[in-house]
Amino acid sequence: MKHQTGMQARINIHGYFFSLPFVVIFLLFNFWPTVYTFLLSFGNLRGLKTSFSFVGLENFKKLVTDSNFWEAVGNTFILWGFNFIPQLGIALLFAIWFTDVKLHLKGKSLFRALFYLPNLLTAASVAILYRSLFGYPLGPVNQFLMSVCGVKEAYNFFRSVPASRAIVSFIQWWMWCGQTLILLMAGITSISPSLYESATIDGANDWQCTWKITIPLLRPMMFYILITSMVGGMQMFEIPFLLTGMHGEPDYKIRTTAVYMYNMAFQGRNDYSYAAAVSIGMFVITMILAYLINVGVKERTPKRIKEVA
Repeated sequence: MKHQTGMQARINIHGYFFSLPFVVIFLLFNFWPTVYTFLLSFGNLRGLKTSFSFVGLENFKKLVTDSNFWEAVGNTFILWGFNFIPQLGIALLFAIWFTDVKLHLKGKSLFRALFYLPNLLTAASVAILYRSLFGYPLGPVNQFLMSVCGVKEAYNFFRSVPASRAIVSFIQWWMWCGQTLILLMAGITSISPSLYESATIDGANDWQCTWKITIPLLRPMMFYILITSMVGGMQMFEIPFLLTGMHGEPDYKIRTTAVYMYNMAFQGRNDYSYAAAVSIGMFVITMILAYLINVGVKERTPKRIKEVA
């Protein structure tokens, strides 16, 4: 093994020095809170207590039989599903259009920027904006419905479960569709043009090229988007929390797991240990689903793509 020269040793020392702030911040604000949450889930810290005693798996036993927790899990997946499916479909459609050189679309950069713009807004400001838009009875949407569409009475959107879920899902789609579009466009532009040229020479039309080449080769990118979207969906908090009464109203049907965890920790009983168990439960569910998705959609290169390549 070669010995390091004095110059190499100094470079290594400087590297450690510049990476030290990140390591310290990571340990203080990421690693330690994760470890503390795990330890807290095995205790009974609540209310104004400053110390807790070890209770073993009691919080997790309660979590498994907690109907409110499982209802929150179901609400989370309903909101995420109604957001992710149209998000992926619409973003894929526009990504194919924007990357198709045959269409000669003008202003593609402007459209990409407009699609991505909502992602730059804070979730809290977006929630307040949409709460005002759909406000009862004098919100702009109600005013439009009564003055233009001939609706006789104002509609209280946030007293209706379907309407509330639709608004939350639409907001999530509106905010994240631009990022999905950018990722899919990056995936499409990384596909070798020679594949399309070979397919065109063999007589394939645009639809066949899209279905037989673009979609199969985008599977790794769509798999990545699916996993990251699911992880983000399990952490959905600001929009459902701020849009109504901070408890997932109406009838707790937009109370996600993150909102339920906040309610347990900082509202009512202030049961910090049980809230920590809820967060661990969210983590376990996310890991299991990520593993199942990974097993179910393993990347397999179609034979026809291999032949074309």
